[in-house]
Amino acid sequence: MFTVCALYHFTRFEDPAALRGPLLELCRAEAITGTLLLAREGINGTVAGPRAGIDRLLDHVRGLPGCAGIEWKLSTASTRPFARMKVRLKREIVTMGQPDVDPRAQVGHYVAPSEWNDLIRSPDVAVIDTRNDYETAIGTFEGAVDPQTASFGEFPAWWEANRHRFHNKRIAMFCTGGIRCEKSTNWLISQGVEEVYHLKGGILKYLEEVPEAESTWQGDCFVFDGRVSVGHGLREGPHLLCHACRRPILPEDRDHPAYEHGVSCHHCVDETSAEDKARFRERQKQIALARARGERHLHADVPSDLPEDPGPR
Repeated sequence: MFTVCALYHFTRFEDPAALRGPLLELCRAEAITGTLLLAREGINGTVAGPRAGIDRLLDHVRGLPGCAGIEWKLSTASTRPFARMKVRLKREIVTMGQPDVDPRAQVGHYVAPSEWNDLIRSPDVAVIDTRNDYETAIGTFEGAVDPQTASFGEFPAWWEANRHRFHNKRIAMFCTGGIRCEKSTNWLISQGVEEVYHLKGGILKYLEEVPEAESTWQGDCFVFDGRVSVGHGLREGPHLLCHACRRPILPEDRDHPAYEHGVSCHHCVDETSAEDKARFRERQKQIALARARGERHLHADVPSDLPEDPGPR
């Protein structure tokens, strides 16, 4: 059993590059895999490994500048959810593309999972899902507005085009683990929205704490690791990953005529060229040959390169 740790923290790192080497060395020494992102605005990531190793990593991260109060979420996976360990330097730890956004200055009102249902059932509250379209496709909260954005960086433009829909409404926002709401609520406040709320700890904390019988969550929650999705109690969900387009699919979707393992699924069969598919088939061939030799191919079916920014969202 592997311990999965999702973490993020907004702080000020004067020299993120200086932090990279010690983090990577520690993770490799503790058999931890996954991805950590470092930027001047802080740290974000999801990693997995033995519990003792994860504890040592968290001790190290708490010692980084401004990170003593970092929050994290732990869950488990039955198989290793990442193939290798990466520590990357980025401009942002979650990409919004708005240089003036600073969650350290101000964010929306945090709402505990136990209080979330009452808030979003209020008639004067509009609930907005800040996640990407492939995430919302497999689950969201009852009555939530889906912006149908392909990336978080599209959210500001979506808001500008749709803000008239939310006149005289309080805004409640949510994402997977909370990091996107730190930025999106700061953005809305800067745009003059007076009452902005967000789910503390994100969907993951809600699914962990709120009993299924009392839940307003519908479906499963996409996660950026080899489990692909989780449900209530953070139990591993039924979804698989199409290794061509990185979208979640269900086991029965493999019976669709468009499905070819590692090459296409019903979501992406018309999005790639014949040349792309030929390249994907060659990749799958090399993966199979590596397995026959008892080796792991670099691009084997553990999602080591995940969409956008791996970590709590």
